[in-house]
Amino acid sequence: MSAPVATASIGLETAMREVAGEVDRQFDLLLAVPDDPRAELYKAMRHAAIGGGKRLRPLLTFATADLFAVDRQCTARVATAIEAIHVYSLVHDDLPAMDDDDMRRGKPTVHKLYGESTAILAGDCLHALAFEWLADEGAHPDPFVRVELIACLAASAGPAGMAGGQMMDLEAEKASFDLATVTRLQAMKTGALIACAVEAGAILGRVQPDGRRALRGYARDIGLAFQIADDLLDAEGDEAVAGKALRKDAAAGKETFLSLLGVTRAREQAAMLVDQAIEHLRAYGPEADVLRAVARYITERDH
Repeated sequence: MSAPVATASIGLETAMREVAGEVDRQFDLLLAVPDDPRAELYKAMRHAAIGGGKRLRPLLTFATADLFAVDRQCTARVATAIEAIHVYSLVHDDLPAMDDDDMRRGKPTVHKLYGESTAILAGDCLHALAFEWLADEGAHPDPFVRVELIACLAASAGPAGMAGGQMMDLEAEKASFDLATVTRLQAMKTGALIACAVEAGAILGRVQPDGRRALRGYARDIGLAFQIADDLLDAEGDEAVAGKALRKDAAAGKETFLSLLGVTRAREQAAMLVDQAIEHLRAYGPEADVLRAVARYITERDH
C-alpha cells in the first residue's frame, strides 16, 4: 500500500485526489469480500464506500493532522473510519423509509441494487466497523488517543449529532422551524461529523482540548457554510453534476437557510462564515493552506 499524501504541501485539487485514492485503498483493504454467505453484504458496503464523493471529511482529518506531523498511516485509518460513518448515514438516508433516493454519487443507491434488507445491514456494518477500526492499534499506538477518537466520533454520530439532526430534519416536514432551529438542526446533522473530522486530526496530534478552540471555530463555521451551499445547490444545481436528486427540500415544504434568508442573504452569510473560518486559522502559517482552501471550496463547488 502506498503512503498517504502529505496534504499541507500541495494544492487542494491534488490533495482531494490523493486523499480520495487513499481512502479507496483503505476501504478496498478493509472490506475484502469473504468467500462465504456474507459476500453480498460486503459487495453492498464496497458499492457504497468505494469511488465517488468529495471525501471532504477525510481531507479535513488529513489536513488537520498534517499540522502536527501525525503519522499518515494512522491518519488514513482514522479518516477512513470517519468516512465510514458518513457513508453509513448516506446508505440509510437513501432508504424508502427516509429520503427514498434512487441515485447517490452518480450511481444507483445501495437498496436499489442489493435490496432494502441488505442496505440496512450494510449501513449497520459500516457504523460498527468505524469504531472497530478506531479501536485497533492501526489508528494510534496510544490507547488513550484511541478512546478519545472513539468518544469524539460517537458523540458526532449519535442523538446529539448527526442522527439527532436527521430526526429534526424529519420533523421539519411537519413543522415550521425558525432560523435558530434550522441552524441547530444543521449544526447537528451536517456540522457535527465535519467538526469531528477536524477534531480527530488534533486528537491524533495530541493537542489538548483547550488548544483546539481555533480549529473548533473553523470547523463550526465551515459546517454551516457547507449546508448553506448545499441548500443553494439543491435549489439551483444540476442533477447530472450532483449525481443525486435535487429540489427535494422545497417539495417537502422544509424550512432551510435558503427559504428563511433568501438567495442573496444566504450567499452573503456563507461568504461571511468562510471568511470567519479562515480567520480562525490566523495563528497557522502556510501549513494550514489546505484548510483555508477547503473553506473557500465549500461555497464554490457545483456538487
